[in-house]
Amino acid sequence: MAALLCFSCSHCLAALFFSLFSVIVLVHADVHSFNVEKKQVEKCDFFQGSWVFDDSFDPLYDSSTCPFIGGGFDCLKNGRLDRNYLKYRWQPTACELPRFNGIDFLEKYRNKKILFVGDSLSNNMWRSLLCMLHSAVPTSSYTFSSKGLLSSFSLQDYGISVNWLKNGFLVDLAYESIGKVLKLDSISTGNMWLGADVLIFNSYHWWTHSGHLQSWGYFQYGNMTVKEMDHMEAYKIAMTTWGNWVDNNIDPSKTRVFFQGVAAVHINAQEWGEPTPKDCSKQTEPLKGSTYPGPPVPGEAILKTVLSQTTKPVHLLDITLLTQLRKDGHPSVYAGGGPKFVDCSHWCLAGVPDTWNQLLYAVLVQ
Repeated sequence: MAALLCFSCSHCLAALFFSLFSVIVLVHADVHSFNVEKKQVEKCDFFQGSWVFDDSFDPLYDSSTCPFIGGGFDCLKNGRLDRNYLKYRWQPTACELPRFNGIDFLEKYRNKKILFVGDSLSNNMWRSLLCMLHSAVPTSSYTFSSKGLLSSFSLQDYGISVNWLKNGFLVDLAYESIGKVLKLDSISTGNMWLGADVLIFNSYHWWTHSGHLQSWGYFQYGNMTVKEMDHMEAYKIAMTTWGNWVDNNIDPSKTRVFFQGVAAVHINAQEWGEPTPKDCSKQTEPLKGSTYPGPPVPGEAILKTVLSQTTKPVHLLDITLLTQLRKDGHPSVYAGGGPKFVDCSHWCLAGVPDTWNQLLYAVLVQ
């Protein structure tokens, strides 16, 4: 009998030891898996890749139930019939892009403030993020308002605010006796950017405007005021001014700074080998592969040079290539302005800006 008890106890101890060992191995495996995935995220170049058609891929929100899209970006509501553009996902060349997890995003940034500062493409990305977060917690109460240049969104259950401040140049545009003056070395509104936990800046497209689209009359730099100068040279000076502001005002332990890179426009179909139609009209699929056959976007190199010279960390969301390949992603004639109005600068929602926010998420949570 004693022998049987001894055998039974030994068996129990062995089983207990094996069980504990298994738990330790499993925990170690989970930690190891997490560390490997984290290292892959840190090392991966998410911005080199191609668009892959995936019939199982669905947008992270339904545009018909998102109250934040705005008329110009709601392509389906404005009559777009083809829907394959919603089935393309961005596939980095050497790794996987983490799928956006709205609950995880909200938990990690509970009681935080996120601020977008930029032009209408910044607005495009901001509205995309609002739809993604709202879809993750559709029953949570929210506030949404616009006052002047500031548009605000908050989710009370999480204490998070995600706002957009319209500012297409980042530097000052002043109204003076001679007219509107773009001051390339002056930022007087930077105090409005302070206090955010995450800042996402954007500036490029307004700098390319000319003629009746140009929203300034003069450039000012130091003691020099001129009617005209090379717009890309002006852009470089202004972005350097912005970079200096970041270096002088941002505490990286409190605020993470991003720059929404230069998004492509598709106003010349000859760039991708199609003589007609002349722009993004009737485009229903991306360009294949990982290279764009057209010329580079001038602002891309300028921006990268400026960011390389900042002493404080700024994360570039390098969206140029992935937007160059998406000639099909624009509102085109489905921007709500009638058949004669063709928008080849902004992007349909749901659509390409959702990927920008996936890239933001991948960097924020690593």
